[in-house]
Amino acid sequence: MKVLIVVTHLLGTGHLARALTLGRAFVAKGHSVTLASGGFPAPQLSTAGLTLVQLPPLRSDGVDFARLLCPDGTPVEEAYRAKRITTLTTLLRDMAPDVLITELYPFGRRTLKAEFRALLEAAHTLPERPLILSSIRDILAPPSKPAKAEEAAEIIARDYDGVLVHSDPKATTLDISWPVTPELAAKLHYTGYVAPPAAAPHPEGLGKGEILVSAGGGSVGDALYACAIAAAKLMPETPWRLLVGGSDAAQRIDRLRDPASPARLEPARPEFRAMLPHAAASVSLCGYNTALDLLQSGTPAVLVPFDAGKEVEQSLRAQSLAPLPGFAVEAAASLTPDRLCAALRKVMQQPQRSLDGFEFDGAARSVEIAQTLHGEVRRKARGRHL
Repeated sequence: MKVLIVVTHLLGTGHLARALTLGRAFVAKGHSVTLASGGFPAPQLSTAGLTLVQLPPLRSDGVDFARLLCPDGTPVEEAYRAKRITTLTTLLRDMAPDVLITELYPFGRRTLKAEFRALLEAAHTLPERPLILSSIRDILAPPSKPAKAEEAAEIIARDYDGVLVHSDPKATTLDISWPVTPELAAKLHYTGYVAPPAAAPHPEGLGKGEILVSAGGGSVGDALYACAIAAAKLMPETPWRLLVGGSDAAQRIDRLRDPASPARLEPARPEFRAMLPHAAASVSLCGYNTALDLLQSGTPAVLVPFDAGKEVEQSLRAQSLAPLPGFAVEAAASLTPDRLCAALRKVMQQPQRSLDGFEFDGAARSVEIAQTLHGEVRRKARGRHL
């Protein structure tokens, strides 16, 4: 099958990382995958085996997801949006995919509604319309108004064949964060968590005995880094390594660096997942990919969920992990170096949590679901033509 995945990450890179993992699973089964990315380039993420099409990039203005910015920091204008739409719809028509997957939309990315609307309309007018799926994480940002959930449900009913929910329903179901009507429930397909295979421990023991601090690919974690730099002074017996992500990592490291702190600051490493099994503990936000890395590695962790701008997704996820051994949750607003050190000492003394019991093969399962649904759509289409 020819598969087109459309994703736009506006702040961090988690959405893009998950879409790439999903794409690689399709490639592993012999399918051809094109990924259209509308966020800023993320060269630290591998696109091997896939065709990456970069749309004119944009990002949110910090946590203001309604205000979108161009690479030069100016607000996005209609001509820029129109160029994105043209690129997307031309790609779709030229490719004529068998499967079209929109990441998060229509449950989010409402500020990009015009381009998704144009994409879906173009898909429905192809000589053979593709199987159309939405791909969403375990926990969504709950709709601020009932009308938003109603609109998403209408779009799913009209335009989509199914929704891939990348969660293990034994742990988290969609209704925790989103209203699920019977009609929507009929189109939900729980896949398990979308995660790459668990990383083997780094062969050279990189990260051994360290406290690893990470906060994704954007500047939203700088307050956490600053707190960790101060906390490292209170725990000098344990080495601290802060991995700073983003294209401006070098400049932010220069701003954050404190000569009085023993903390080591460096740009994010591609070996991060292999470092986790060696680490004494992790300090991080609680995005989808980070949570899965921690579940797979078993590393003791202090979670400081991102909650600015009325965001609740990471807080809900952190709360679901808190009962497990080796997890502690600290609110960003009340985090201090003393509290961070106390939480770290607590989780580092707790028993090793089990690495079993969660389904991490969501990418492969998504491929199986798509293959089955694609066959059903094609059979129905042939039946209408008889």
